[in-house]
This record gives sequence, structure tokens and C-alpha cells, in this order.
Amino acid sequence: MLERDTLPLDESHRIGTPQSRHVHALLGGGQRALCDLFPGFEDDLASAGAVPLRVGLDIRFETPDFDPFPVRDLGLVTYSMSRPLIELTVRRRVVQHANITIRGHYRVRDIVAASGGDAVSAIRFENAKRESETLAADLVVDASGHGNLTLGLLQAIGRSPPEETVIWVDIGYASTVFAIPENAALDWRGVATVPQAPQHSRGGLMLPLEGNRWMLSLGGRHDEKPPGDWDSFFLYTRQLRTPTICDAIRRADRLGEIARFGFPASVRRHFDRLTEFPRGCCRSAMRYAASTPSMARV
Repeated sequence: MLERDTLPLDESHRIGTPQSRHVHALLGGGQRALCDLFPGFEDDLASAGAVPLRVGLDIRFETPDFDPFPVRDLGLVTYSMSRPLIELTVRRRVVQHANITIRGHYRVRDIVAASGGDAVSAIRFENAKRESETLAADLVVDASGHGNLTLGLLQAIGRSPPEETVIWVDIGYASTVFAIPENAALDWRGVATVPQAPQHSRGGLMLPLEGNRWMLSLGGRHDEKPPGDWDSFFLYTRQLRTPTICDAIRRADRLGEIARFGFPASVRRHFDRLTEFPRGCCRSAMRYAASTPSMARV
């Protein structure tokens, strides 16, 4: 596995995951898949400090028709944690496999096709010293987010690019972290406030993190995108449809700066519709935000 970033040894953010400073959650399907790959993975998360959440009970869902939505015990426990903690926990499991090597600070430049263009033969990359190298390969998984490496391969062998579906969304969000107050007497561990659409798009999602913290992400569209300075950020929480989030953070200490992110459109490249495709090349991600830097690497 070749990764463009220098991989941290702790729960630090890295450049290649700009969305890591915003709320993340493991859906039930993703959690089951990771547990299948790494038996006992849930125990790893809990030991690392991830917060268990009883689905249907621990999150207060505030929707325009129900404030809050009635609680239901769905019999499923998931975990809430930061994106860097998820990555670190996965990496610790992956490196235990003797036949897998992770090379950090290696940037892939090209997927190389064999003569005739019917199959993949190698990849070209820059090592940590910025020296060019070529690595022979029978199978290459392009996990670079945008799929630009696969597009470059198709162009190099004279093949047509895939069709694209574009949905213009113009979404922006801003996030920051708080220490959970010791006297926070709440009947929820996280809260989601859904906007009153289509009149307004302001919404918020606050989930617990390792280290007795909350991460709050505010989101909106067009001229309702959340700001990046604290005074305006707090005012934005007062403009949410309910006062729940504002009242909770009013007594909480903020632990860092406000991170912002936005993208104009979501794009899907339909590699699956191509009738001719080089053997040995897989596209691991076909959905992405048009302006999002690559989330993962070859």
C-alpha cells in the first residue's frame, strides 16, 4: 500500500483527509465489514476510547415533524470517534499481516499499462526522497478518491473516459470540538438537528469523541453556509431550528479552531459502464465530491 501522506503514529489529523476535522460515524454496514475483516475490531475501538452508542436511544434526532423523534431500541451498538482514531485502529490491525506493507510519503504518479493496453503491468511513484521508482504489479487498486490515476491510464491507452453524473449541491460546513461539561445532565449522548427544508438549510450534528469531547459540525447551502469565526459560529447555532445544540455548547469549553469545508457538486464517474477496461485495475471509490482532495491513495 502506497500512501501519499506521512502517516501519524497517533490520532493526529493528516493533510490527505481534509474532512477528518468534521463529524464522522461508522454506519452499521461499515462496522460489520470491519469486524469481518478484523475479528474483535469493536473491542479495539472501545479500548482506544471510542464512545459506544445505542442506535435509536442515545442520539436525539430533531426533525421538523418530531422534536425529538421517538426513541426506539434497535438492538445495535455502534461507536462514535474521530476520523484519525478510526484510521489508526485500522492501520494497527493491517500492519499485523506479514504480507502487507504500508509505505508512507509515497506518491503514485501513473498506472502503467502493458504492451497493447489490455492489462496493468506496473505503477510509477515518487518515494520519500522524491526519487522516481517503478513497481511491477498484477493488480492495482486506485483508492485515490477522484480516480484521476485511472482516468490517466485510460487516456494513455486511448480509451474513452467514463460517463459522469453531476449533482450540484453547493454545501458548506464548519466544525469544532468542545470538552463535555462535567455537569452536563443530558438525556442524550449526541444530537442531530434537521433543518426546516426547503425554507432553510441550516442544520447541525454533534457526536461524542474519545477523551470526553463533543465534535459539532454545522452545515448549510448557498448563502446559509456556516462561518469560520467563533462569534458568528455561535450565532449560527442560535439560528438552528431548535436551541438544543446552542444550549449545550453555551456551557462547554471550545478546544480548538473552527475547520471549514465545502464543495459545489457531487460527481459519480461510471467506470462500471465501460465495455473495455484494462485487466488488473480496480476502482475502489466511484463517488466523490468534485472539489474534495483525494481521501486515500494507491
